[in-house]
Amino acid sequence: MSKKLSHYDHSGRARMVDVSAKSPTKREAEASAFVVLKPKVVKALPKNPKGDPLEVARLAGIMAAKRTADLIPMCHPLPLSHVDVRMRLCENGVAIASKVSTTAVTGVEMEALMAASIAALTVYDMCKALDKGIEIREIVLERKSGGKSGDYRRARKKK
Repeated sequence: MSKKLSHYDHSGRARMVDVSAKSPTKREAEASAFVVLKPKVVKALPKNPKGDPLEVARLAGIMAAKRTADLIPMCHPLPLSHVDVRMRLCENGVAIASKVSTTAVTGVEMEALMAASIAALTVYDMCKALDKGIEIREIVLERKSGGKSGDYRRARKKK
């Protein structure tokens, strides 16, 4: 692990990391989030007058990944090769998984996290009329590959 935070200069000011000397490589990242819904909200999802909340959230996640550099100050704009956001309805909510890939000089972890986060927020937005107590939990990086820091896979929690 790095001994210092890379987004700060020697004076402690925030900076965008200079990646101009790096070579493009294949990079992927996967992230996930979970939206806790009460059973009555899960049951009402197919009848939502705003449209299919899961499809709207899936599209919002894809759009968010593409706009990450516009919202996270030190992120580099990246040419994304692929963005996939999947929604799985569970009895207690919605499991969200995102996968982002590129061939670039820096990774796509933030894009994957952004996709999962915004998809989760969109589920909230689409369902808030039924329950203001919806919870968004466990927005995490699941896996990343490529780049100087190598591969990462989140350790599974022991139950």
